[in-house]
Amino acid sequence: MRRVVGFAAVLLLAGCSSAPPGGNVPASEAPKGIKVEVVTAGLTHPWEIGFLPDGRMLVTERPGKLTLVDKGLKTEVEADLEDVVARGEGGLMGLVVHPDFATTGRFTTCFNTSGDIRLVTWELTGSAAKRVKDPLRAGLPANPSGRHSGCRLAVDKDGKLLVGTGDTARASLSQDRGSLGGKVLKLDLATGEGGVHTYGHRNVQGIAVRQDGLVFTAEHGPDVDDEVNVLKAGANYGWDPSRGGTEDRYDEDVPMTDLERFPGAVPAVWSSGSPTEAISDAVFLTGDEWGGLNGVLAVTALKGSKVLFFTVTQEGGVHSVSIPDELDGTHGRLRGAELGPDKALYLTTSNGSDDKILKVSRG
Repeated sequence: MRRVVGFAAVLLLAGCSSAPPGGNVPASEAPKGIKVEVVTAGLTHPWEIGFLPDGRMLVTERPGKLTLVDKGLKTEVEADLEDVVARGEGGLMGLVVHPDFATTGRFTTCFNTSGDIRLVTWELTGSAAKRVKDPLRAGLPANPSGRHSGCRLAVDKDGKLLVGTGDTARASLSQDRGSLGGKVLKLDLATGEGGVHTYGHRNVQGIAVRQDGLVFTAEHGPDVDDEVNVLKAGANYGWDPSRGGTEDRYDEDVPMTDLERFPGAVPAVWSSGSPTEAISDAVFLTGDEWGGLNGVLAVTALKGSKVLFFTVTQEGGVHSVSIPDELDGTHGRLRGAELGPDKALYLTTSNGSDDKILKVSRG
């Protein structure tokens, strides 16, 4: 039996200045028997997949388009998306299908407008969606260029909406608990009420809720140190390009988790070191179909054009990381990740033209 490294032991590795291929934890052998199939193509920067109870996929495309995918066939959703502003990293981004969708038809999206980033709840009937909570929450900060927009959505074990936000490349926002930028928010899914759950983040791109309720996030670093973090309510994750308010410029030479300035900040359970991978979405593989990979945390990478499989401990540490050969530089930039009702892993590419949805399973 493989020895499991405890959470505290993993953290001791965080000080490594030169990271091996697995970042600050050991790399393990690539898993065997991974099968990758193309479900559909012809998309443009598909950002998020949400599965409906009948097995169809609802997909956000960053330029401002909602698409239904049924057995590989695409149908554009009729929806008023005229206020979506797609610039740079921003546009139509996160999506979450409500747990009660079977009776309400509701889902929530996150997108950039001309003045902010906001959450809107919709009701889907057939292939048409109407706004029923507009906005669910508005006023999330945005950069006019779209830089560091966030905006990943997930529902936790208590039915609360988790929202990962970016710092919009503004120096003071991550440490400003009065701002919604550079945070993970916890909101009421019906009313949008709630606020900051964790702070000190740079640009949260993925949120994965484990079956026991533990929440992992994937976050972009600057030139070094993409991070996988475990969330603790009220905690600081240590990103501060303002250097304690002494810099107005966006100083990216500071550590991703500045333990010198913030001794109580939460260290990452995994850090990429150099080079960064531009990690994106995250989801847990669950089900006997995955064999020895059951319980693995799958994290997509944009710049790295790969999927990283993290073996995580019960305590919330990372034991090792592996990269399937079939998903290592084979399909370009990978962004979205969602587990389907068939327990297969569904991914989106983000190459900008003829983007695809991929189905990944254990052969």
